[in-house]
This record gives sequence, structure tokens and C-alpha cells, in this order.
Amino acid sequence: MTTAVDTIEALKARLTGTLAMPGEPLYDELTSGFNVAIRATPAAVVEAADARDVAEAVRFAGATGRAVAVQATGHGLASPLDDAILIHTRRLDECLVHPDGWARVGAGVRWQQVLDKAAPHGLAPLCGAAPSVGVVGYTTGGGLGPVARTFGWASDRVRAFEVVTGDGEHRRVTASTEPDLFWGLRGGKGALGIVTAIEFDLVALPTVYAGALYFAGTDAYQVVHRWREWSTTLPSEATTSLALLQLPPMPGVPEPLAGRFTVAVRFAWTGTAESGAAVLAPMRAAAEPVIDAVQTIPYAAIGMVHADPTDPMPVIEETDLLTSFPAEAVDALLAVAGPDAGSPQVIVELRQLGGALAEPPAQPSALCHRDAAFALTIIGVPVPPIADAVAPHAAAVRSALAPWATGGALPNHSAAAGSERIARSYDRQTIDRLTALAERYDPAHVLRAGQVPLRSPA
Repeated sequence: MTTAVDTIEALKARLTGTLAMPGEPLYDELTSGFNVAIRATPAAVVEAADARDVAEAVRFAGATGRAVAVQATGHGLASPLDDAILIHTRRLDECLVHPDGWARVGAGVRWQQVLDKAAPHGLAPLCGAAPSVGVVGYTTGGGLGPVARTFGWASDRVRAFEVVTGDGEHRRVTASTEPDLFWGLRGGKGALGIVTAIEFDLVALPTVYAGALYFAGTDAYQVVHRWREWSTTLPSEATTSLALLQLPPMPGVPEPLAGRFTVAVRFAWTGTAESGAAVLAPMRAAAEPVIDAVQTIPYAAIGMVHADPTDPMPVIEETDLLTSFPAEAVDALLAVAGPDAGSPQVIVELRQLGGALAEPPAQPSALCHRDAAFALTIIGVPVPPIADAVAPHAAAVRSALAPWATGGALPNHSAAAGSERIARSYDRQTIDRLTALAERYDPAHVLRAGQVPLRSPA
């Protein structure tokens, strides 16, 4: 009798890369993600050496009735992936930057690698706030970065994908060769296939006037109200977010912020430093900053704007999109998450959208919610003694801002899995079109694990 192990061993023989089974050190290494509150337990992990390995694993899953999932950095892990085949793409590490303004990278590449290679040419990729995340997962989910109001969504800059669709075929996808897939891969968050390489345009931006102002919690009321008023006046050269922070005393956290409630105003300006300072002046005057870290920096150092953590940790994350952020919303937010509210959250953040983010793309895509005004993100670390309070409090924050919520969520900001995530990430027309494409390109329904499933298991 052929056992499941025997069958997986047959897959192993067809791989150039490595297959890891439970109990093996490589399995434990490859199933570790950024969010240690979720532990992946797939049936096996394929550490793909090339696109052919990805195709072999997808075909194997289709032939044996298993699901497949994909991971490069572990930032997108949202479910345990029980009994699935996990394809790990870290060895797909091609990273080429062309001086004439575009890049080609493999699915295992992180944004900081592209930043460093683009910098000598005065070029910039539209990376995210945390350059340690993977290029592909970020871009297929839309891609909202620190200069997004100037340059728009990262997914709108894509020239081409190389992808293994759910039927096990390796395809090169462009707007002219595979227009339906090109539409769905930009914003569809991996629902139609496993991307092995991506090509995208860069922008000319060697430096940027950017960073963050940090204010004491005692100044939260006037700072948040000022930010609300000020942000409505900003041109598209400015991208900003506001974060209510409670950072723990740990290595890397500056002393004025450690163990204290503070308010961060993140700011990136794509014009001159002089004009940026003039635009930021009302926020600098809102109160005396405990840290003023806004300055001209190399674009390759853009990660300092948000200064996101790089080490794995347990995380509970919630999100919403808002239609507006009026004074009443400021008061509602501070009542539940301000310095006197007893909030257990590490970060409660509002990112201003609009600008180029609201403009229609040159090529239509599956990315929805371009008309939202703000993105709310709530991040808590469920450790004693506050572990049981984090999730209920996040729900309370969302409830307080519910009068201004759209009901939607950005694909990259919604860490949940399953039908609720899909319903919040896309409108009905987009879901229907993505589902029809999935029926065509994934007839065995292998792409049903993790964040991407459009259809329930049969």
C-alpha cells in the first residue's frame, strides 16, 4: 500500500531543491514566520530552487488532492496550513536593477535588497514601510508605501510576472500576453498562482525628506487634532501617518519612547527639503517633539520612517478603512486608545490615503478600495499580563471608529484567512471575476490554503 509519506517521497525525487518533513530541522526553520503566534504545520515544505520546483509541487498537490501555500519571509502567514504543501521561495533570489529604470526580482527577494541595488543609480522601488518584507507578497497585495501618495500603489508599477498557476503551468504574464491574469495578479494576493519572479518600474528618487516626529502622550489630544486638520491640506508630494505607540523597553527602542505612551507623526516629502520643512512646520509647532527625526535621508534608508520591528514576535492585527477622520472620530479614538484609556495595543495607526492612490491605474487591476481616505491598523502583542485583553480591545477600537468605516480592508493589511478576508478585501464584482479566473487557472482548487482562497473546499 502506498502511504502519504511514500507519495511525498516521489515528489522529492523530482525536485532540484529540498523537501523537508515534520521533525526535520529544515522543516522547523522554513515553517517559522514573523508572527510567532501562528505556527505553520504543513504536511511537507518544498524549498524551491527554481520555478520548475514550484510547478512540480503544484502539480503534485493537484494530483493528490492537497492544497499548496507559499512563503518567502513569513510576514503573510495567517493560518496553520494543516496538511498543505508549503512552497518556500527564499532561494529564488534573483535581483537585477536596470539603470534605465526597472528591476527584475525573484520571489525570495526582500525590499532592502532592491533598495540597496537601486541606490547607486538614483532609483527607488515603491517598497513598504518595512523593507524586510518580501517584494512579491507585498506587491500582489497592492503595496502601500511611505511615498505612496506621490507615486501610487506598487502593483500599478508592475511590468510582468512569471507565475505558476494552480494548474501547474509556468507562465509569463503581461498586460498584452495574459491580460486577465495580469489584472488579477495585481491586487489578487496570490489567489491565481505562485509568482516566481516579477518585473516592475522604479522611480527616480535618490533622497527624500522624511522621518517621524515623536510627541509625549500628554500632548496627544492637540497633536492628533492638529494632524487631522493638517493632513487635509497636504498635496500629493506628502505621505503621512499617525501612530499611537506603546513601545516596550527593549533594544533598539530609543529611551524617550521606551515604556511610554507616545504619538508618532510619520512624514515623507518628495519635493525639496526646504519646501518639506515648510509643509511640516504646523506639526512641529503642535507641541514640543521628544524626538524630531525628520531630515533628508537616502531613499535606501526609507525604513526609518516607520521603524517597524524586524524580529519575529507574536502579533494580533486588526484593520479597517475609513471614509474620513473628523474631529468626532479623533475624540472617539482617543477615548478608547489614548494615553488615559488603558490600551494594551503596541500600535494604533492611521495612514492617510488619497493623492496618487486614488487615481485609476493605467491598466485596470483587482485592487479595490482606492477611494478610501484612511487605513486603520491595530497591532497588539498577546503576552502576559495583557494577552487576553488585546483582541477585545482591538474590537473596541474598531467599534469606536465604525461610524466612519467603509467595511473594507486592504489585502496586505488583513491578516485573517478565509471568506471574511476576501469579502472585506474586494467588491462583489472583483470577487466574481477572480473566482471565474480561479476556476479557469486552478481547476483542482489547490490554492485554497492561507490568505488566498476564493472558493470553499469541495
